[in-house]
Amino acid sequence: MNSDYQRIAEAIGFINTNIQQQPSLDDIAAAINLSPFHFQRLFSRWAGVTPKKYLQILTVERAKHLLAKSKPLVEVSATVGLSSSSRLYDHFVQLEAMTPGEYKAGGAGISIRYMIAPSPFGDIFIATTPRGICKLSFLVDNNKDQQIADLERTWPGAEIQYGATEIMQTTQGFLSGNQVVKGPLSLHVTGTNFQIAVWRALLQIDPGCINSYGQVATAVGRPKAARAVGTAIGCNPIAFLIPCHRVLQQSGKIGGYLWGETRKHAIHAWETARYNQ
Repeated sequence: MNSDYQRIAEAIGFINTNIQQQPSLDDIAAAINLSPFHFQRLFSRWAGVTPKKYLQILTVERAKHLLAKSKPLVEVSATVGLSSSSRLYDHFVQLEAMTPGEYKAGGAGISIRYMIAPSPFGDIFIATTPRGICKLSFLVDNNKDQQIADLERTWPGAEIQYGATEIMQTTQGFLSGNQVVKGPLSLHVTGTNFQIAVWRALLQIDPGCINSYGQVATAVGRPKAARAVGTAIGCNPIAFLIPCHRVLQQSGKIGGYLWGETRKHAIHAWETARYNQ
């Protein structure tokens, strides 16, 4: 795992545990065995803001404020086809569902390449078909073998091999915020109609903005299905690019995350620092 992120994750864990005490710079630095000077430099380089600003972003009250002023999601139908309305984020990330024929064949005849790469939030497992990214996961406890096994279950007929592709390099730059994406990043996923509708709705949430599970449920025409939306979000196969980290509980609490709540805190605050200063 990226060593900078590991230290940042430890710092965020300490902040979350001691949020009521509003720990000082010295307190947080001491908790991760760094001097205040070095911790401030590390944190500001990684997050783009000071630890003090970041601490403000992490608070529940800040999240409630963002939820209160969040833009409503565009209306999305659970029976929507392959096209969808576009807002800012969707200009950069476009989702394409596996066709019924591809699903029935288990991906037979499709070539999939995968690799491990660093990101600002720890190492990622990324896999692509010729039509786009089919899997992007944050590694937890270096679980590469589990990621490959998951890929084989989803695409049992595909040829799966280790190897880098151009879209993987573009994705790394997109994650870090250090690269302007000239064309859309294509995603090639498989899921139920409801899951696809939820994932499309997530693409309508602009960077730095958040929505509640209930708002997403309303957007897909199922206003009473917030729990089912949460389940669909938990099945998201493409971390970060399908931005399930932008969905919080109505109370402002961070909520669950497939790749760990600390990482969700980190991504949410990292984006908020860049887009809502």
